[in-house]
Amino acid sequence: MSVADKAIILLSGGLDSTTTLAIAKSKGYECVGISFSYGQSHHFEVERAKELALSFQCIEHHLVEIPISSFGGSALTDPTQTIPDYQESNAIPITYVPARNIIFLSFAIGWAEARGIDHIFIGVNAVDYSGYPDCRPEFIEAFQRMIDVGTKKGVEGQSIKIHTPLISMTKGEIINLGISLGVDYAKTVSCYKLNEDGHACRTCDSCALRSKGFIEAGIDDPTTYVK
Repeated sequence: MSVADKAIILLSGGLDSTTTLAIAKSKGYECVGISFSYGQSHHFEVERAKELALSFQCIEHHLVEIPISSFGGSALTDPTQTIPDYQESNAIPITYVPARNIIFLSFAIGWAEARGIDHIFIGVNAVDYSGYPDCRPEFIEAFQRMIDVGTKKGVEGQSIKIHTPLISMTKGEIINLGISLGVDYAKTVSCYKLNEDGHACRTCDSCALRSKGFIEAGIDDPTTYVK
């Protein structure tokens, strides 16, 4: 791989996507960050994504507005629904956003093909996660097949590759890897219920999994929580 090779990074401003950006940078890619404003319940993650794209020297960073919230069906985009506290369950939670990663990856594929970019990195994880179906290996494998048969680059034998470096890692493993690559997790945001000051709730799925990860990693959690 040439150090001039470019990669699109789906950058939310969270722990996983920031670690994924750090991994892509460590492999020598020139990174193009793409973040989405989709009607999520707070704006802090978009602001953090902009800051992280700068700190990791992305050659470009784009904020794309897609009105996924108009679909409804998710507590992350519908203010009339209450985001629940974390609980062990095999059910898909109400924080699942319908078709979110399908839409995000489709946008990234179109951007990549138009720009001649061969690599897309996404920080999906199928170990310590909230049970979303679009974070599983089966989903990524199916999406890769769709790229291979549904794009000009794919049918010409030079398909765009989806990279999922975190998909089989625990949160603790992700955090330890990120620390080794220089990630400052205090600059990331994971909470579903941030207050108006940007402080994390400590009780939602995302906060619980993040906190568990820092305990596993043996590293102090730098998150600012509500008191």
